Amino acid sequence: MTLTFHWFLPTNGDSRDIVGGGHGVPTGAAGGARPASVAYLGQIARSAEQLGFVGALTPTGAWCEDAWLSTAMLAEVTERLRFLVAFRPGLTSPTLAAQMASTFQRLSRGRLLLNVVTGGESSEQRAYGDFLDKDARYARADEFLHVVRALWRGETVDHHGTHVRVEQARLHRLPDPAPPVYFGGSSAAALPVAVRHSDVYLTWGEPPTQVADKLDRVRALAAGAGRDLRFGIRLHVIARDSADEAWAQARRLLNGIAEADIRAVQDGLRRSESEGQRRMLDLHGGSRDSLEVSPNLWAGVGLVRGGAGTALVGSHREIADRIAEYHALGIDEFILSGYPHLEEAYWFGEGVLPILRERGLWRHPDGPADPADGVDIPFAGTSTPRPAPEPVAAR
Repeated sequence: MTLTFHWFLPTNGDSRDIVGGGHGVPTGAAGGARPASVAYLGQIARSAEQLGFVGALTPTGAWCEDAWLSTAMLAEVTERLRFLVAFRPGLTSPTLAAQMASTFQRLSRGRLLLNVVTGGESSEQRAYGDFLDKDARYARADEFLHVVRALWRGETVDHHGTHVRVEQARLHRLPDPAPPVYFGGSSAAALPVAVRHSDVYLTWGEPPTQVADKLDRVRALAAGAGRDLRFGIRLHVIARDSADEAWAQARRLLNGIAEADIRAVQDGLRRSESEGQRRMLDLHGGSRDSLEVSPNLWAGVGLVRGGAGTALVGSHREIADRIAEYHALGIDEFILSGYPHLEEAYWFGEGVLPILRERGLWRHPDGPADPADGVDIPFAGTSTPRPAPEPVAAR
């Protein structure tokens, strides 16, 4: 199986800085905020498509634009790119969510992927009217996805659970294919739910030894459930022609960020209920010292941002080596991002992907592995080939 790469759509805006708005950019240097408009996000999406990324993750939360509406608009300005829509089960009914996914699949010609996010912070969940605690949110997600999966199979569903109740629920039009489900989570409450319902289990970018331990635990649970999962990883990336250039960019991203700002962010993140967030914090301990926590794995992003807090930093060949190392552990899908997202997509797409192609680890989804072999490459997540372009009427 060749590797699958996804990019990221910054629906909260973009800039040349980790924290946005051009913060820390020296006078006379390029910088400034880039609003999350359809025009700018469309630039990123079309560039990712051209470079060979299969899909793009779109986040969810009060801090960004709605993922469903944003990607529905961007589907009209792209041709092949799939959209990994992050959504929170329980904020809408499972029947409506299953219908929305079915509609998206039909109107986008099969370009929806779903990233299930249960919500790591109770305070934010309460703002949306959700007052369950973390473990109860995972229990609800379990019931929710049970109903959604049954609806996608064409079943009429009666479910009277602790958190979800539907009667005579059914879809009049089924998604074809059913969207693959991507699911993360590191806690004891998360892993069994992920194993039962995910097609791709996601982890944040921890050092390879920690990733290996986590994947072994998930594999054991999956084997007990009679399931065989794929695995993906979420990372930022800073790839350059030389390692020195890449590390200089990593240092620039933290330049000008005051220690008081770092402490404020860290204080907030330490209150997080997320086990994955705790593991990210443990990598750097809130300090700028020793941020290279594993060869070419930099924890600097996590000093000033929540969520995925590590980046692969190095020359194109070094980044390719690290990707191959994660792949050897069983990781087949990589969800990447960088600051700014437009330029960093090109650094990675033009610098690292050709090396992976030379090693036989990657193929461009739009064309053959080699100009002579003529084999079209379908998306790794489904056996359904990419649909042919619509005919254009003569004028």
